[in-house]
Amino acid sequence: MLTISGHDRDLAGLVHVYPVLSRRAGGVSIGINLNPDNACNWQCVYCQVPGLTRGKAPGIDLGRLETELRGFLAAVCRGDWLARNAPEGARVLKDLAFSGNGEPTSAVEFADAVALAARLHAEFDLGPEVALRLITNGSLLAQARVREGIRRLARAGGEVWFKVDAGKADSIARINGVKLAPRTVARNLAACAALCPTWVQTCVFRWDGQPPATAEINAWLDLLCGACGEEQAIRGVLLYGLARPSLQPDAARIAPLSAEEFAAIVDHAKARGLTVRASP
Repeated sequence: MLTISGHDRDLAGLVHVYPVLSRRAGGVSIGINLNPDNACNWQCVYCQVPGLTRGKAPGIDLGRLETELRGFLAAVCRGDWLARNAPEGARVLKDLAFSGNGEPTSAVEFADAVALAARLHAEFDLGPEVALRLITNGSLLAQARVREGIRRLARAGGEVWFKVDAGKADSIARINGVKLAPRTVARNLAACAALCPTWVQTCVFRWDGQPPATAEINAWLDLLCGACGEEQAIRGVLLYGLARPSLQPDAARIAPLSAEEFAAIVDHAKARGLTVRASP
């Protein structure tokens, strides 16, 4: 049975397709994994991927991806998979999401995979109730092939969930394991929002027992608001806490926020004029 604390990409016994119970999506999400090699160009401290390595996606067999996704959609939409595997009250398909075990846009075939998923979304007549999503760290937006994939996502009525966990360079390095200037994150976020409807997703937690300092929250909000011109406004923020155990080396240093600490960050973001969807 699916649970919000489980995120086993091998649950369906497939290479590229896996189900999860998603708090942020509000039901069952069918994940599309373009990184079965467990390789990512980031190493976020809260990541649940076992044996995570630095790198990019391998070559993707699009024929296999299509066979797996069509077969799993048939089981969910035309069979009894949801009744057998999802808890009562959550037996609803909410999205097809490019996520998986690394950065999906690192796959050379990313744009073609988006087109494939869009075609199957239409074939199964999923409609607007089942979103087509990309969950990304946004670091490869400068590449033309990535921008083309995001354009295809937009044409299919999809959306992007763009990871921004911090607004200072040292915090980005500590949380996401990369040296990246905040102005670069803001530029990539603005570029993404100009191509496709975009939400920011942010994970908040205690580090060494301490919640994020006010200065850290302000820097994060400054980055988000600075990326939001009138033609490039983000839709809002998906703010969430820790629900699944990290499998990274610094896992012992992070812990969930209290309800009051989490609510304070939500209020701070709303006070800056941002729409917030909260998943403590």
